Amino acid sequence: MIPVVSARPSCSFCAILAGTVPAHVVHEDASVVAFLDHRPLFPGHVLVIPRDHHETLWDLPPALLAPVFGVARVVARALVEGLPCDGVFVANNNIVSQSVPHLHVHAIPRRRKDGLKGFFWPRVPYRDDAHARETAERIRAAVVRVRQAGGSSGGGPLPPASSA
Repeated sequence: MIPVVSARPSCSFCAILAGTVPAHVVHEDASVVAFLDHRPLFPGHVLVIPRDHHETLWDLPPALLAPVFGVARVVARALVEGLPCDGVFVANNNIVSQSVPHLHVHAIPRRRKDGLKGFFWPRVPYRDDAHARETAERIRAAVVRVRQAGGSSGGGPLPPASSA
């Protein structure tokens, strides 16, 4: 585990980064970690966070903008390639509807007619920890494939490969 420069003891995401709370990590590098949401809208729902504790998008230093959203871009593509989904919803809440006050970007696999309408979304949990682990492994492998392929067409360069 790469150390966190700034952490908050009361932050559950900082606890994940410190290794005191378990998570199914699908990507980690010196600046950014991505892991499965423990209360997913759908299996494969990933949260992308900076290692340093920043609560909102406007608190995020400009130097971390490209690393965080670059990883969100890779994860979104990896969801399409690694899971059975038609597309990906990428979102970031700031204060309102932000259940953990640590900046995080949601990457949520979507399927046509998946039942999501507006913002009244049901949560579909993992069957069990084995299902979460298998889903994380599929996404992790797809992240590697997407990075090796140079990402999707039309975008800029990808962030450096994970050391995980």
